[in-house]
Amino acid sequence: MAGLSAVERRALLASPALLLAARSRAEEAWPARPVRIVIPFGPGGPIDNVGRLLAELLRDRLGQPFLIDNRPGAGGSIGIRTVIQSPPDGTVLLLTSASLASVPALYPGQGLDPRAALTPVSLVADIPTAMVVRADGSWRSVQDIVAAAKARPATLTYGSGGAGSSNHLSGALFASAAGIRLEHISYRGAAPAMIALLAGEIDMVFASTVETLPHVQAGRARLLGVATERRVPSLPDTPAIDEIVPGYVALNWYAIAAPQGLPALVLGKLTTTLAALRDLPEVRARFAAAGTVPLLTGPAALERLLESDVPKWQRVVAEAGIRGE
Repeated sequence: MAGLSAVERRALLASPALLLAARSRAEEAWPARPVRIVIPFGPGGPIDNVGRLLAELLRDRLGQPFLIDNRPGAGGSIGIRTVIQSPPDGTVLLLTSASLASVPALYPGQGLDPRAALTPVSLVADIPTAMVVRADGSWRSVQDIVAAAKARPATLTYGSGGAGSSNHLSGALFASAAGIRLEHISYRGAAPAMIALLAGEIDMVFASTVETLPHVQAGRARLLGVATERRVPSLPDTPAIDEIVPGYVALNWYAIAAPQGLPALVLGKLTTTLAALRDLPEVRARFAAAGTVPLLTGPAALERLLESDVPKWQRVVAEAGIRGE
């Protein structure tokens, strides 16, 4: 620091501390401006509905707009990459589905492993995946499907909302666990897959209960099972498929993550706010109306789920030879 005055030297030495203090004040004031919630799927689906509900709840609690930014395409990888590449200042968040855990296997070598590239914030909601067939068909149970698939290998078909989608992988995992072969037919969303099922073009569909139950309740489709660890309380007569095909669990969850390096103060404020919402009766009622169960667990539960689900889907993708879009 030769040639500098004493005042200049003191100013230089103080600069890092001043910067840290300013950064700390900004983190404590979060959110000081609107926050963007990136959803890596198009508008109008179940996760979009949950995202808009969550944005409203966070806006009311934190006093800043939370804006939905739909970034669909490539199995969710476009939206996920958008968040990974965003600054970790709390102005950009990711609301995504269980496909977050399968993206590394579907798009290897692209830096999309959430365990390394994102900060886990919280599980948000759980939405059961259902196996449905046409109501006028002869199959009345999961056992019927397994028996038919073993009698006629690789002839039964199932539809999902896209190649590499979480429901595509749910079907592949079912086939692997049951020791059968099913042919996958890809559609541009769960709604077209359901239309194809009802038209008799495919044999079964794996999709969320939000997308399947209206057809079941209308008498057009038959619900054979759900891909959860245990029976869904609202569907007590519907078996968890794991009861029939041991080892088959394909949880479909929604979660919030942020760019890697999200400041601890911001993470803490966000998770505290979400936890406060979880037990409010009106919040639970609104999530139920959207067909989901609120979780709002905090980062640790999401970390554990990613640690188990990422390798599970890597195995399924490799065994079935699945590729991303």
